[in-house]
Amino acid sequence: MKKEIRIGSHIISKDSPTFIVAEMSANHNMDYNRAVQILRAAKEAGADAVKIQTYTADTITLESDRPCFQITQGTLWDGITLHKLYETAYTPWEWQGKLKEEAEGMGLEFFSSPFDFTSVDFLEKLCVPAYKVASFEITDIPLIRKIAGLGKPVIMATGVARLSDIELAVRTCREAGNENVILLKCTSAYPTPYEDVNLRTMPSMGESFDCLTGLSDHTMGGAVACAAVALGARMVEKHLTLRRADGGPDSAFSMEPEEFKEMVDNIRIIERSLGKVTYDLTPGQAKEREHSRSLFIARDMKAGDVFTPENLRSVRPADGLHTKYYEELLGKKIAVDAEKGTPMSWALVDFQ
Repeated sequence: MKKEIRIGSHIISKDSPTFIVAEMSANHNMDYNRAVQILRAAKEAGADAVKIQTYTADTITLESDRPCFQITQGTLWDGITLHKLYETAYTPWEWQGKLKEEAEGMGLEFFSSPFDFTSVDFLEKLCVPAYKVASFEITDIPLIRKIAGLGKPVIMATGVARLSDIELAVRTCREAGNENVILLKCTSAYPTPYEDVNLRTMPSMGESFDCLTGLSDHTMGGAVACAAVALGARMVEKHLTLRRADGGPDSAFSMEPEEFKEMVDNIRIIERSLGKVTYDLTPGQAKEREHSRSLFIARDMKAGDVFTPENLRSVRPADGLHTKYYEELLGKKIAVDAEKGTPMSWALVDFQ
């Protein structure tokens, strides 16, 4: 496995903080100022990066009314053609260099999903630090080969991929000499029903393909993303909009800034709480251990009295003998007088 992958100033590794990406997609609603506002909202919410998409309707599909170009799969966009959808959803190319400058000025990484060779060439001129291969493009092997050949990190969503598709895509990257691969578990449903996420596939992908993994998530809320981090996700991508009520092709399943910030905050808490594998006690735990159970004299006793369940008990705190000696002590005699509340010790036992 590639131990570390660098995207801009961020290192992504099994030990690094989760790389959190806000996907702008079509949520700019064709308004440049709104796009800048989304960048700002991403920064304030704690995102590490913003991702956009680089295509036009003509570079991603054909203008055709034939049945196969109609959207009829039970999606948010049913009833229009692919070309008409992408005419309203694309991010104008003349914005993208300016948006990159804005993002980097805020301390955000900025990269994109290209959808054809011309968009890859365009993004290379912008010097983006990484490339995302969208779910529906994971079967475009010439495109993956071109991207991988640039040597930059390749992030691939697996939303519509069969296992054989992932194998071929990863192999294509490696044959191009590029080991900087991150696979994102993804379900291409908008929004995604929770029962269709199958998060346990994510660590399996990491083991199967010996690479870093993460989540590209279309569920509502941040719970699934947080669960992914607990399972080892090194990258999380969620759509961000200013307000779902503002509309747009992707608004219905996008997070609002307050929700995104809550997710980021929870992810950072989860990272802190995951810690490391250890059976050592923290200083606080060691102190609290003083209140754990041990053996105490439970009634006043005279020398020669026999230990019974009535006068020898396991109670808090931990000042007496370990409870594992309880059965061994029952039936033995006490060597000296002892008051109720005396910690049990071997010095109290008459061994004669």
